[in-house]
Order: sequence, then structure tokens, then C-alpha cells
Amino acid sequence: MLKGGNVMVMPDIKDRMPKRSFLPQAILSKLPFSTLRLSELKGIFHARENSSMERMLVKALAECERAPSLGESKQCVGSVEDMIDFAVSVLGHNVVVRSTKNANGSKQNVMIGSVKEINGGEVTNSVSCHQRMYPYLLYYCHSIPKVRVYQADILDVESKAKINHGVAICHLNTAEWSPKHEAFLALGFSPGQIEVCHWFYENDMVWTTAD
Repeated sequence: MLKGGNVMVMPDIKDRMPKRSFLPQAILSKLPFSTLRLSELKGIFHARENSSMERMLVKALAECERAPSLGESKQCVGSVEDMIDFAVSVLGHNVVVRSTKNANGSKQNVMIGSVKEINGGEVTNSVSCHQRMYPYLLYYCHSIPKVRVYQADILDVESKAKINHGVAICHLNTAEWSPKHEAFLALGFSPGQIEVCHWFYENDMVWTTAD
């Protein structure tokens, strides 16, 4: 589908999270980030019992603390320094970060313009970082082996004008994914039966080795 001239429906890639900022590492390093210190966290963020703030804290901590799946490396980061350090620890120092430029084209037909295969289209390693709901800007960053990464110009179907520049990733090995993963629920398949490809939402990002 990701070929120049093809028309496809762009999913809703708009960033729905509230605007937040990364914390300076000097402040972040002093804040607890553990289920074991939940009561302390609730005090810092004024989270009342059974409040939406408490549920947000619990959900984010549980995801960040769960064991990685087979072959996965993962880390939740609340500062740009921590994100860079994690990407470098997985990929080495020669890295570049990419993201979809904006949310233009969401929920409508778009035409694919020029497509570039990152790292020559070879199966590669990458670090994907996805926003999570938390009082400050928090990203769930993880590396899953056996992916291909692409970037593509996204055009208006009628005028052929460029309206966006998108980044997409294809996961070639889904055998270890949960059967309840949203991709399988949407497509009607089971782990390992298909490859799964998706656009990066606005303000999410992917790190790869530089071409």
C-alpha cells in the first residue's frame, strides 16, 4: 500500500494528549517513579483516592514496570536526556530521530507521494517512543527487533499538494504479541500470522541508526 500514487485512508493520528513538558533531569531524578511509592506520588500530584489522577498514575506505572516481551527492550522516560540515552544504549551513537510532521490528512483519503526506505529498507532495529498520560511529559520507549521503517510524503488526493510527511513502521515478527493487541482485534488475526504496519501518531517518534 505504501507506494507512490496509491490512495489510502489515513487513520486519526492527531495528538489527543494535553500539552505537557519534559522535566529537567535535575528535578526528575528527585521524583519517585514506582508503584511501591504510590502514596508519595499521590501526595506530590494531589491525587485523591479513586480519582482520575490516581488511575492515571497507577496505569502508567504498571505499564512502565511490566516485564518486557521476548526480545523487547523498554524504558519510560520523562526527560529528553533519558530518551537520548536509551536510544543510544540500543542503537549506538550514530542515531537520528523521525516523527510524522503534523496531523493533516487524519481520517480522510490521502495519496502517497515519494517514499523513502530507512536504512535501505533492510530489516533493522529501532527505538519507538509513544506518549503516555502522566502529569508531566512521559514517553514509553521500546525497541523491538525485526522492523522496517519508512517515511513518505502525504498528498492531497485532488490537488496533489503535499500536506504532511509521515513516518511508518512494519513489525515483521508479531509472534510474541498479546492476542488482545489492538492490531489483531482490528484485523482478525492472531500473533505470528501477520506483519503489522502503522503510522506514527503526531508527537510520537522513532529512532534509527543514521543512513
